[in-house]
Amino acid sequence: MSVVESTSVDTLTGTGTRRTATVPAAAPAPMAKPVAPRTDPSARYTISEVAALTGLSAHTLRWYERIGLMPHVDRSHTGQRRFTPRDLDWLTFVGKLRTTGMAVSDMVRYAELFREGDHTHAERRALLEGTRHHVVERIAELQDALSMLDLKIDHYQSIFGGTAS
Repeated sequence: MSVVESTSVDTLTGTGTRRTATVPAAAPAPMAKPVAPRTDPSARYTISEVAALTGLSAHTLRWYERIGLMPHVDRSHTGQRRFTPRDLDWLTFVGKLRTTGMAVSDMVRYAELFREGDHTHAERRALLEGTRHHVVERIAELQDALSMLDLKIDHYQSIFGGTAS
């Protein structure tokens, strides 16, 4: 369980309220399979190996590259993609961004800014802060929904007995 704080402002009165909620751990990222530890920076992975490691399809990996979400992926002398440990780290980060619900266009923009260099730190931070704000709002909405479900479950439990699931 983790504690999440959010602040909401009533748009009519301008008054603010602070809520603290305890929420269960976040659902796993879309990358269902854990990526194996990568200690050798010179290691190279084929697209099928990356697909197996990340749970993403080869089609998705190619699409990420095509839309600019992935940095340029090195190729072997035969033209086969060769992903590096750094590419796998990037895919892990992208998976976390997907879990937040960040729009693909914002993820691509973040990737473009990253490639442009250090002078884009402020804009990258702003993108992440905006996403964080939406995540906190969504957690509060889910906490409210969870509370309602718990009330209903308790109600039925008091009527029919038994244990909660």
